[in-house]
Amino acid sequence: MKTVCHRFQKYIVMNQMEKSDWEGEKMREAYLDNAATTQVDREVAQLAFEVMTQQYGNPSSLHKKGIEAQLLLDQARARIGAALGCPADRIFFTSGGTESNNLAVLGAAQAKKRRGNRIVTTAVEHSSVLDSAKHLQNQGWDVVFLKPEDGRYSPEQFAAAVDENTVLVSFMLINNENGLMLPAAEIIKAVRRKKTDVMIHCDGVQAFGKHPVSVAKLDVDLLSFSGHKIHAPKGVGGLYIKKGVRILPRSFGGSQEGGIRTGTESVPLICALGLAAERASQNIKNNLMFVSQLHDIIFKNVVKLQGVCINSPQDATPYIMNLSPIGYRSEVMLHYLEDKGVYLSSGSACSKGAKSHVLAAMGYGPGRIDSALRVSLSPHNTPEDISQFVQALTQGMAEIRKSR
Repeated sequence: MKTVCHRFQKYIVMNQMEKSDWEGEKMREAYLDNAATTQVDREVAQLAFEVMTQQYGNPSSLHKKGIEAQLLLDQARARIGAALGCPADRIFFTSGGTESNNLAVLGAAQAKKRRGNRIVTTAVEHSSVLDSAKHLQNQGWDVVFLKPEDGRYSPEQFAAAVDENTVLVSFMLINNENGLMLPAAEIIKAVRRKKTDVMIHCDGVQAFGKHPVSVAKLDVDLLSFSGHKIHAPKGVGGLYIKKGVRILPRSFGGSQEGGIRTGTESVPLICALGLAAERASQNIKNNLMFVSQLHDIIFKNVVKLQGVCINSPQDATPYIMNLSPIGYRSEVMLHYLEDKGVYLSSGSACSKGAKSHVLAAMGYGPGRIDSALRVSLSPHNTPEDISQFVQALTQGMAEIRKSR
């Protein structure tokens, strides 16, 4: 019989109990792990359900049900195009941010391989970009992984790394672990001044729907986005591809999505993403203001705690705060907070507990990395969530210290 991870033992026990035995003990929950995934909005989920059960045709079919589904795809594409400031036909749907990043990096590299063999990216990218770049490096590509300088990136740093053989520059708009906001517009201008035909890809997953993003103003060639970071379901995302830009597909067997990403489109999830994107883009300013207020409450309280260091830059996105209660291992503190109804993480969900390559690249030592916690917010959070977290963290530091 397989051994069950201790994380899930209490849930197995709970499910074996009579509902009346534990229902009354349910505590208030504060979900502060929104950079990993978000709760699906009720209206968004309802739309997906309606499409699943009513407009369930294959959009490639030529009958009425297929045409209905195709019209829904067109509507969702238009909503996302409006959110990004681009024509609807430049949006190509995928299964999420990871696939979009893989498609952008690998597809661009293969399309440009006769023009050069250098790719410039950063050492703090999401694993979907880093591992794609490392895959190309193993195939003989010259890949430059830029490290932050004093915790930041400058346009000059990117421009200096671009040479005559550079075909692709890929970097994230907002870091998913510490909220670092890269100066994207300035980086792109500097790169284009150095070499006009370089293809530029931005991982926009943590920025899309949270900060204003205009692909036209950025002058970016490719931009990845994901649904489950903006209260849409998991399993859907997309890639913006600038008109005239050519990348090679990574899947084959159909003509869907212009041949860029073949296979029958998930119309319910795409419709949900379209609605979530529209709702997020219409409320970006108010949401940003509200989340900033929650962020400030966290900051003002945790900096008072002895031994807590803030790992996020001062001007990071308010949606993400990375902090370290030095001397308290992340896993131990996470489980303590979970027992108090507070849910957050130690870094990227895709790393599954591995030590943060982002904080390591920032120059932090093992002690700070081993104790890192990531608090990530959404407009669904409340001041009560923040109070619950601060109180639980304060208690955890006191009780864990006593138990040593």
